[in-house]
Amino acid sequence: MDEYRTKAYAKINLGLDVVKRLPNGYHQVKMIMQNIGIYDELTFEKAKHDITIRTDSEELPTDKNNLIYKAANYMFCKYAVTSGLRVRLIKNIPIAAGLAGGSTDAAATIKSINVLFGLGLSIEEMIADGAAVGADVPYCILGGTALAEGIGEKLTPLPPIPACRILIAKPDAGVSTKYVYEHLDLTVLNRHPDIDGMTAAIRGGDLAGITGRMENVLETVTIPAHPVIADIKEQMLRLGAENSLMSGSGPTVFGVFRNPKSAESAYRALADSGSAIQVFLTAAV
Repeated sequence: MDEYRTKAYAKINLGLDVVKRLPNGYHQVKMIMQNIGIYDELTFEKAKHDITIRTDSEELPTDKNNLIYKAANYMFCKYAVTSGLRVRLIKNIPIAAGLAGGSTDAAATIKSINVLFGLGLSIEEMIADGAAVGADVPYCILGGTALAEGIGEKLTPLPPIPACRILIAKPDAGVSTKYVYEHLDLTVLNRHPDIDGMTAAIRGGDLAGITGRMENVLETVTIPAHPVIADIKEQMLRLGAENSLMSGSGPTVFGVFRNPKSAESAYRALADSGSAIQVFLTAAV
């Protein structure tokens, strides 16, 4: 096989807790991750030399600063792959949005190199490789619904959440994940998300139990810097969402809708409001 095409799905955090700051600068987290039906499209081709990336997005670097490049270079070095790689990326996932757009592309790179070059790696081995590239990459390799712990590399697969519609809105703001974690003050948090309760609700197929526990401690940093996030959350609730939350470090907001018709009308209303520059109506994957 000389060419491999795949889709790299975005994620949201149904719940995100930061347990503590680690001595190495990373953070111990506990969160529920969920793929959604927004995806980048990638084509990987064997080449004689070098790693080259082409994309339709003018915002993305195509050099060593791209996570696709970092993942490919890591895999080539670790597994002594003496070849090159050409990557074509159609970018549909909003950038710097808290949806793991870069991490999911890196995960797709690791999985595609495994296939293209016949490395024969197990999912567990690829997850371990992903952890060397980025904190969200291991989950993006696993996908679906999962509990993520440690720095994000300790994964427990969970059953799919009950059927619902998910409204996604990205305001006109870019957020640095590094900035958000550096400015998170754990000493002033007066509550933490009930991740264990949400896990039980997912296992029990209880959508109300899931949405009733949606919390993200990173909102304490990102919302003061970008108040529009709170405005969009409130708008989604007024439009009929069971609950609404910022995903990851933001600024993207999502709302969970039990009623498809309510979701459709909310999508139109939010798109017309001008509160967000990108609005999607999708579902869990």
